[in-house]
Amino acid sequence: MRNLVKASLLTLLLSGAIFSCSKTELDNVNLSATSAQNAKSTPTTVLDAPSIDCVPTKATGSSITLVVRAGNSGAPAGFSVQWMLKSEYDANGWPVSSEVNTETSSFCKASFSGVPGASGYNLPSQGYTEVTIGDVLYDQVGASSPCENVPLLCGREYVFRAFAHNVPQGKAKSEFSATQMCSTLACSGETSCTLTQGYWKTHGPEGCLNGNNTNMWPVTSLMLGNTSYQDTQLCSILNTPAKGNGLLTLAHQLIAAKLNVANGAKASAVAASIVAADEMIGDLKVGDSGYLAPGVTSALVSALDNYNSGATGPGHCPEK
Repeated sequence: MRNLVKASLLTLLLSGAIFSCSKTELDNVNLSATSAQNAKSTPTTVLDAPSIDCVPTKATGSSITLVVRAGNSGAPAGFSVQWMLKSEYDANGWPVSSEVNTETSSFCKASFSGVPGASGYNLPSQGYTEVTIGDVLYDQVGASSPCENVPLLCGREYVFRAFAHNVPQGKAKSEFSATQMCSTLACSGETSCTLTQGYWKTHGPEGCLNGNNTNMWPVTSLMLGNTSYQDTQLCSILNTPAKGNGLLTLAHQLIAAKLNVANGAKASAVAASIVAADEMIGDLKVGDSGYLAPGVTSALVSALDNYNSGATGPGHCPEK
């Protein structure tokens, strides 16, 4: 009987040892699996940095167009661009933080994320695209910026840099590109100069006022196509993102152009484009269900924007 008890105890001790070893091995397996999963979810390679070039022929008094070219690894998830006045860059360099405060600094940034079928920001190896920096960012599909209502200053030098976005569960974001310097066109020397949609959008009636700005609109109503809109309705239209609706993009630039003309800016360079824009809008109701394809409106949008931003006509007003 005593031998039987000893045998039973020995069996239990051996079973415990085997279980303990098995549990330790299982914990080690689980730990290895967790480590492997963490390693799998952590990018182990970095995208190549993009490069930036200016497009001087497309500069205006309030915007700068850049060519962003991806490196060999591409920019499959899009990219971001940062910029600031060269005078501030020369004094302080790039800021340590990417936080934006336009009241204390000219530093700003914009994200360009690929929208399949609507934007070309998902770049393949050595692929490139153009982006325009200024308050026209507001109407660029796939672009977002805390400065989308802030035009660049005329007659000033700016510096730019860019990086490729990280790919989820893939490569990490790239390093910054080399810093590139580009310039806006000179300010107008005339009193009858023009201002962009970003200015009018922040210096209008209630709903279109920022900070300590005052209402500078010279009229309280405008015709868009065959329909008359009150200033508060026009403000609502300016505050409605286009999101790929060419009618809204056209309306934004048409409102700015008509406000510039009403404010005394010479209209000879834009008169035909205003007439053509009104004819294209016709009976469509802007801001409701009205729609025009961006490809249909793009030429007129460019013509109106060139006038508002000072590339054509009397030129862009100096800093206000």
